[in-house]
Amino acid sequence: MSNLRVPPAAEGETIVSVSPERAGWSYVGFEALRLTEGASVTRETGDRELCVVVIAGRAVVGDWALGGRETPFEGAPDAAYFPPGSTVTVRGGDAEIGLCWAPAPEGGAEARALPASEITPETRGSGTMTRTIHNILMKERAAERLLVTEVQTPAGHWSSYPPHRHERDALPEESLLEETYYHRVDPAHGFVVQRVYTDDRALDEAIAAGDRDTVLVPRGYHPVGVPPGYRSYYLNVMAGPRRAWQFHNDPDHEWLMG
Repeated sequence: MSNLRVPPAAEGETIVSVSPERAGWSYVGFEALRLTEGASVTRETGDRELCVVVIAGRAVVGDWALGGRETPFEGAPDAAYFPPGSTVTVRGGDAEIGLCWAPAPEGGAEARALPASEITPETRGSGTMTRTIHNILMKERAAERLLVTEVQTPAGHWSSYPPHRHERDALPEESLLEETYYHRVDPAHGFVVQRVYTDDRALDEAIAAGDRDTVLVPRGYHPVGVPPGYRSYYLNVMAGPRRAWQFHNDPDHEWLMG
């Protein structure tokens, strides 16, 4: 098994939990939870900021009733943002929840709901590189370090493609961002293929990711291929020393953007 693939728990409330310590990096934390009707979890943000994403179902997140889409493959999600020093309770209504974490030493931003109605779907790419982006907590929505987005990719298409990286703190050319991919696949017995590789190939892994697998991207390029017959969804959490998404394309494949 790849050390970049974190498989889901077969049962229980926690589907996956990735801390910076477990990932071997400094910024990104991610949890996925399944909350049955009436179940609840509480988290203290401490010195971190938190984005709660209702991946599917409905939940009461803090003071807000959020969610509504039955699966992550249709429509955009509701979410909520909380700064450091918050106590956050999430009460489920048969919901799948993503908890997206990053350090916020300067105090973060204002706690608030992030409704799906304020998200404008973005179609990116062309041909079999076409996919739909929902920017949940990207630059236009305030936070200190967190960047959160999701991608829906049709069957037989490629995503995060042409391959790009964001591994150097060298703005304006490139930003340093750690990243997690939380994968959903429809039908659930399918898979996607994610390659994570660096220019020198010191890191070069091709990962068969199944439904609810999490893939860690500490550095390098990280494209996703979706086989015919299956739809792909992934939730991305990114963070680094500065809140900027500035990527560098693999020069071998950049011609595909022409």
